Amino acid sequence: MAQKDVPAKRRQEKSAAEASPARADPTDAVAPEGMADAPVVRIGGVDVDLDDRELPRIIRHAAFRSGGYPYGKKLANKEGERMLAPLQIELLKLQTWAKKQGERIVIVFEGRDGAGKGGTIDRITQHLNPRSVRVEALSKPSSTEIGQWYFQRYVSLLPSAGEIVLFDRSWYNRAGVEPVMGFSTPAETARFLDEAPTLEKLLVDDGIRLFKFWLTIGREMQITRLHARRHDPLKRWKLSPIDYAGLNLWDAYTDAAERMLRATHTEAAPWTVVKANDKQRLRLACIRHVLLNVPYKGRDLAVVGGNDGRIVMDAAAFLAEGGES
Repeated sequence: MAQKDVPAKRRQEKSAAEASPARADPTDAVAPEGMADAPVVRIGGVDVDLDDRELPRIIRHAAFRSGGYPYGKKLANKEGERMLAPLQIELLKLQTWAKKQGERIVIVFEGRDGAGKGGTIDRITQHLNPRSVRVEALSKPSSTEIGQWYFQRYVSLLPSAGEIVLFDRSWYNRAGVEPVMGFSTPAETARFLDEAPTLEKLLVDDGIRLFKFWLTIGREMQITRLHARRHDPLKRWKLSPIDYAGLNLWDAYTDAAERMLRATHTEAAPWTVVKANDKQRLRLACIRHVLLNVPYKGRDLAVVGGNDGRIVMDAAAFLAEGGES
């Protein structure tokens, strides 16, 4: 990008950075081709520019343990895949049982951008029969949908007998991104938080098995993952203007998430919180939790194993230990 194309403030910041001996390549702070400049984010007193080819060392080193993550190192990919395979076989047993019994299963995934929702959903559905499993990831509502009851477009996507439906974000947009970004009014958000538990109890009472996962990550881990996406041509599609706008709204998202968990963690439809800094452990934990809570035929508990209490907990326990703060 020619210097004249860069806004003045950014041009000054990048020119100073280019003069620094710590930066080997003067194009480090240039946005990938075809993309607008990303905002500079301040984390722990450090300015982070997603256009840099490398993040500051202090951010890279802090990422894995950020947010109070309890493990000191990642589970090796090879080991994670070895542990995943038998769990995916168990998922096939569950799906077969659900189809025969006419069960309806809904799995909701919520969390900050980059928390690992899509990757976890991919591992759950990877070997399932696509005829009876669906993934729903809705875009912004149409003009018609805006004029409808808020829950209407989600209710229309609920499973029929024998189906499993996974939501990559859900009706909980009304408790997260919408109030933070000003897309809903305080009154609309308050009404949603009052109505969601009632709706979910109706679903559960009607026989739907409802799982709600909140995936929590540390701030340094989030920025690390978003940086990787920005510099990967195959993953840039995952980034949107809303993602960039939210980078400097960490505290607002924290407040919204904690309010949501407090208001909508119920006996009928509890939240399961999973600490998600390690993608391998995250995926295994979510699959295990589902398998442990559905009494499908042929379930092998020796294969399924138990919940990892270091990273899996209900919302009440999560909030008691400090929540997203």
